[in-house]
Amino acid sequence: MPDKKVIAVLGATGAQGGGLVRSILNDKSSEFAPRALTRSINSDKAKALANAGAEIREVDIDNYESIKSALEGAYGVYAVTFFWEHFSPEKELAQAELIARAAKANGLKHVIWSTLENTRNWVSLDDNRMPTLHGKYKVPHFDAKGEANKFFTEQGVPTTFLLTSFYWDNFLYFGMGPKKGADGKFVLSLPMGDKKLSGIAAEDIGKSAYGIFKKGNEFIGQTVGIAGGHLTGKEMADSFAKVLGADVSYYAVPFDIYRGLGFPGADDLGNMFQFKHDFNDYYCGARNLEFAKSINPSLKSFDEWLKENKDRIPLD
Repeated sequence: MPDKKVIAVLGATGAQGGGLVRSILNDKSSEFAPRALTRSINSDKAKALANAGAEIREVDIDNYESIKSALEGAYGVYAVTFFWEHFSPEKELAQAELIARAAKANGLKHVIWSTLENTRNWVSLDDNRMPTLHGKYKVPHFDAKGEANKFFTEQGVPTTFLLTSFYWDNFLYFGMGPKKGADGKFVLSLPMGDKKLSGIAAEDIGKSAYGIFKKGNEFIGQTVGIAGGHLTGKEMADSFAKVLGADVSYYAVPFDIYRGLGFPGADDLGNMFQFKHDFNDYYCGARNLEFAKSINPSLKSFDEWLKENKDRIPLD
């Protein structure tokens, strides 16, 4: 595909990057060709992308020369980092800086940086409504991404800053779906009070990124947000009940209880949910559904996603 513009995709075997690679491959008239960047070219997911027609390159996201080489000759890059593998905001910041430098060195025409809010711009470190974590963060996996925006700006790289949302796929893989109580009824437990949670099908993030790349320079220098829906816990529980044919109620877990659940990152996620709750109008407003639909016409609603995935939802 020598006549096509190469989009290098970090995290190509993950939720966000995989959706972008598949979106490009599924568009037979695309002006782009995907270069899937992965730590392991021999993984099953990498082999599946290769079999589907993607170029596969191995990359070490902690090594500048490795990233620089992987981006050589590319038109653009989809840049995402992987906080939950190491739980280190400092590591995530370092990785983002290397990506920005490598993008600059290769003269890339368009970077999409998958970012999130630096919550310290809303909740200062001395604000006791939520605990400060690691001495200098409120929501580490948000704050590092938001802070890392500066690297792309400082390098003068043409960048679109993409704000993502809660993956509905978390209900499939991380035990966040409805749980059956002793009475046989199901309860959906989330620390969102009566506020709305912005969510999206993970595959739609990649599709939306593809829509941004197809728009050329239109969103360079802008921060844009995407979601497939803004729903309260009760609304999601009602949707679960309808699709599963079961009684599902919603329980608003107190933030402090959630922070104390003891699993890795519970305090980080508890603060995250509280940030989304306390600044709900801003948070949902920054993730415009009409905009998301405009760049991704096949954007799924929560009900559509549920119907597609109802047989995959753990109901133990």
